Amino acid sequence: MCGIVGYIGSKDACPFLLAGLQRLEYRGYDSAGIATMRPVEGICVTKTAGRVAELVEAVKQSNTVGRLGIGHTRWATHGPA
Repeated sequence: MCGIVGYIGSKDACPFLLAGLQRLEYRGYDSAGIATMRPVEGICVTKTAGRVAELVEAVKQSNTVGRLGIGHTRWATHGPA
């Protein structure tokens, strides 16, 4: 099972995406990721294996900002996370 969340708006998408993924974590916790889009830089992807907490730490270290984004959690039923 997986969880998907998206955001389009005037504020930075990351806080909304991470909060949504934390609420959806019960739908999958093998891996998580977010992708945001900025007009000049394009798409920025940050993903981790494990819980959403690991993704939160990875986002703090990256430049994942933008006003449009999508996030997911994954619960692998077979294959690597």
